[in-house]
Amino acid sequence: MTVTGAERDAMSRALALALHGPRGVNPQVGAVILSPAGEILAEGWHRGAGTPHAEVDALSRLAPDQARGATAVVTLEPCNHTGRTGPCAQALIDAGIARVVYALDDPGAASGGGADRLRAAGVDVVAGEQAGDAHAVIADWLEVQRLGRPHVIVKWAQSLDGRAAASDGSSQWITGPAARADVHRRRAQADAIVVGTGTVLADDPALTARDGERLLPVQPVPVVIGTRPVPTEAALRRHPHAPLLYPHHDLAAVLADLRERGIQTVFVEGGPTLASAFIAAGLADTILAYIAPVLLGGDRLALTDIGVTTIADARRLTVAEWLPLGEDLLAIAHPAGREEGA
Repeated sequence: MTVTGAERDAMSRALALALHGPRGVNPQVGAVILSPAGEILAEGWHRGAGTPHAEVDALSRLAPDQARGATAVVTLEPCNHTGRTGPCAQALIDAGIARVVYALDDPGAASGGGADRLRAAGVDVVAGEQAGDAHAVIADWLEVQRLGRPHVIVKWAQSLDGRAAASDGSSQWITGPAARADVHRRRAQADAIVVGTGTVLADDPALTARDGERLLPVQPVPVVIGTRPVPTEAALRRHPHAPLLYPHHDLAAVLADLRERGIQTVFVEGGPTLASAFIAAGLADTILAYIAPVLLGGDRLALTDIGVTTIADARRLTVAEWLPLGEDLLAIAHPAGREEGA
């Protein structure tokens, strides 16, 4: 079944509306209601956990029976379950919607199946319109559904011989300004930035995303893992977001709690010990290794023990990109056989 030009335009509009909604536990979804003549009757988007979903938000702007015979254009398959709100598929049926055009199937075991419910009620349903664009909007949320936890990015900077610091512990700066600017840009793209208490006590990082001295508009939530107390005067306590402190080393529990808080991507910058712990636990989905053309020698390695005792146990990676940054080089890699988003 093909879509009309008006429906195609409405999907583009719905995708733009979806971006008005917040990132979080629920996906960003937009909806447009079209009259039988193809005119826009109402628009809506999901405004956060516990609020009406996009379809219901749009329907709420119409008079009773105004949606009868209309078409709903939605970026995600209407849900089919009762959570904090009722099933959107049933809301569309009750409103008298005659046709639904949506982009992506809902991957949830409980929430999926809305299209079948609509078809069973006699509603025309078309799936897959602008699916690629819709996937881009909620790619991180979809990754959380697939993994059952936030996507984990582990970053470190190293010398050409694999050292994260000189023998005296100094590490500012191994890499140059272009690499450091790239780090801040990627921090701003993450929902949370994670360090250990060792890094907090040794370096007193602000854990902000900056352009020079200017704070970027979007900031990751600072997260600290470890049993040692964080000083009251620590720089991260002046972060725009209140820090989340986890006084233990249970990484799976940390990620589970972050997921419940709506965190979709985490950026691990906690030094060799924490980076190695995430990798050893199989919790690193993307590796960002910034490599500088310097030699430091010594024993301050970028990674410590990751559970490899023989070459057969090596944790092999697939490099997605080698990115030159000034004199430095960024390797963007994923565990072999587990490409990003796969």
